[in-house]
Amino acid sequence: MQAHTLIIGGGIMGLAVAHTIRQRYPAASITLLEKEKEVACHASGRNSGVLHAGFYYSADSLKAKFCREGNAAMRAYVAAHNLRINDCKKIVVAQNESELPALHELFRRGQINGVPLQLIDEKELADIEPNAKTTGQAIYATTTAVVNPIEICQTLKGELERQNVTFLMNTPYERRLSGNAIMAGGQCFEAERIINCAGLYADRIARDFGFCEHYAIIPFKGVYLKYQGTDTPVRPCIYAVPNLSNPFLGIHFSVTVDGTVRIGPTAIPALWRENYHGLQGFSPRDLLEVLTREAIMMASDANFRKLAWQESKKYYPPYMAAQAARMVKHLDTTRFTGWSRPGIRAQLIDTRRYALLHDFVVEGDQYSIHVLNAVSPAFTSSFPFAQWIVEHFITPS
Repeated sequence: MQAHTLIIGGGIMGLAVAHTIRQRYPAASITLLEKEKEVACHASGRNSGVLHAGFYYSADSLKAKFCREGNAAMRAYVAAHNLRINDCKKIVVAQNESELPALHELFRRGQINGVPLQLIDEKELADIEPNAKTTGQAIYATTTAVVNPIEICQTLKGELERQNVTFLMNTPYERRLSGNAIMAGGQCFEAERIINCAGLYADRIARDFGFCEHYAIIPFKGVYLKYQGTDTPVRPCIYAVPNLSNPFLGIHFSVTVDGTVRIGPTAIPALWRENYHGLQGFSPRDLLEVLTREAIMMASDANFRKLAWQESKKYYPPYMAAQAARMVKHLDTTRFTGWSRPGIRAQLIDTRRYALLHDFVVEGDQYSIHVLNAVSPAFTSSFPFAQWIVEHFITPS
């Protein structure tokens, strides 16, 4: 089978790239391959759905470049298609005075990135969310919201199908044959351009094309605890000041589109790439790779050792609830009893120094493009991120 553009992966990035190409090149033949029976079965359909405002990221990063614009673009898409959204806002609180410098650094980044933020005091915080507590000051992000990511991905798929984008489900990538010919789902495909948006498997596919020489993906499992009470302990999302040396935001409160309050997530290395439940998706190859790379990181990086220990404690619900309770005045921690559906973060590491990479990473040439580190806030950033990929790697042929 031949196509002008072949996209591997039916998560938000694959869908957003297809959407951008179709808008810019209406006559292009686009085929999207997805190994599952539906789109968004992995990270894109299992994330928190938070539309981030864009103030966590240093101004020279791709995340800073795309997050604020992506927030506006995703809001516009949701409105245009009458999809659900919880316009709940976000508060970042300081749990003690030692966190105030990092809080101010987040506010400074937001100002540089053009994000509408307010630096509020304790009285102003009480007016916004009476149950939240902070030390001295807090950040109020008015553009943060929560959506249902599966709804958005399925809506995008339906729109693209109506625009003659071909979707082939249950068609996993197998190997590169030669040039721009690949084997997937037992079939041979050839395209002028191949775009790898395969998430957890993006590094392996990229290596088949001669890229991703110095990178590898380590899977991190994320799961939330759901509040089972009939009351609503918080209305906005509430986050603690994160450790800026890690690409994770720590335990926080988020509120889904249907009003469910959750705390989490965990961010502990998974043992294989689809390590959701028990032995589901077990891969001896994954296990060997993950354990080898984690052993090297544990031996060489004290910060990673500390992170792994802290994250492992989050699987004990009372511990996670106690950490969340530090951000509010009153909380019945016994009501956090139900685990959410787990997700796996495809976290890229630099194998030259065995360090976690914070920013988005894309490699490629005019024949193949590989989206290697589409981690949070990739869902929020997906539309402008996809536009950047098309502008930088795709030229009219």
